[in-house]
Amino acid sequence: MKYLSILLLLLFTISVFADTTQTNTSGTNTAIEGGYESTTTTTYESGSESTSTTTNTTNSDIRSSPPTAGAPSYNSMTQDVCAVGISAGVQTFGFGVSGGKHVIDKNCERLKLARILNDFGMKVAAVAILCQDERVFESMIQAGTPCPIDGKIGKEAKALWSKYDHERPDYDIYVKRMKEREKKEKAIAKKKALEEKKNAKEQAQMTKEFDEFDKQVEKKIEQKKKDINWESPK
Repeated sequence: MKYLSILLLLLFTISVFADTTQTNTSGTNTAIEGGYESTTTTTYESGSESTSTTTNTTNSDIRSSPPTAGAPSYNSMTQDVCAVGISAGVQTFGFGVSGGKHVIDKNCERLKLARILNDFGMKVAAVAILCQDERVFESMIQAGTPCPIDGKIGKEAKALWSKYDHERPDYDIYVKRMKEREKKEKAIAKKKALEEKKNAKEQAQMTKEFDEFDKQVEKKIEQKKKDINWESPK
């Protein structure tokens, strides 16, 4: 009976080897291991049995670092250009994008044009193109030499700029400054009115005090007159 039990144990014992799958792709290394299952069944002489089942599954996911996206550079054939290159790049796992372009520097162009016009003897035209910059325009106004407009300079140009102020290159800043000045003027006028009112009140109080003083003096004079004994000369 002992040998019979051992034989039955060997017959009902099944072993399954682990099943492993390996997958490799660009930028990703994934290994999945699992499917290991072991079942053991033992039947005793009396007819009872014992069953034990074990299942083991392991998953692993390993990601490798992606390549870096490189932003392109902008090159010019000469330095006498008014262009600036800009570029940018973004890189994520498995995907990257980059790009670049060039933009025109308007202030650089304005300076070059003004220099050329001045070399040709067109000084007013050179100043006029510089006045397209709001900083230059403001500085010319502050200096008392307004920028040319419609062929006018000096006082005539100032009058035209006052009439057509919406054409000023610094119009937004100009409007904001005028509003701030108006607010300040109102505050100054209010303060001046309060001071004048205060001075008028103090003046009225002083006048009233003087009137009271005059009345007291007159009253005392009248009293003195009454106290004097007037006698006819002998």
